Amino acid sequence: QVQLQESGGGSVQAGGSLRLSCTAAKFTAPKNCMGWFRQTPGKEREGVAIIEFPNSDDYYAESVEGRFTISKDDANNTVYLQMNNLKVEDTSVYYCVLRPYSWCLNSMLRNRALFAVWGEGTQVTVSK
Repeated sequence: QVQLQESGGGSVQAGGSLRLSCTAAKFTAPKNCMGWFRQTPGKEREGVAIIEFPNSDDYYAESVEGRFTISKDDANNTVYLQMNNLKVEDTSVYYCVLRPYSWCLNSMLRNRALFAVWGEGTQVTVSK
């Protein structure tokens, strides 16, 4: 199974920025959907943003649209999440996810079961 390595979490004040990175050790499929989910204690795990490899179609949760940007480095199997204008409610554990042999669809943000591969998670804390 593909291993995912996340980095970039941390603490920031509201209005600040953070950038998350996630690298897949290798892709075993010619097309992949990769991105980020997050989970706050007491809440369901929710999709944040996803992007296709090798195409570049991407999708965002409404709650982060216009503030977060997902991007990728095809050569290094890496996906990034640039988070700007962070809000206290963005505080969460962010998980990198991968669905091999699949393009991305917007509806996939609402179905975590579609993603077979998960990273260990990285904490993002936004304070007032």
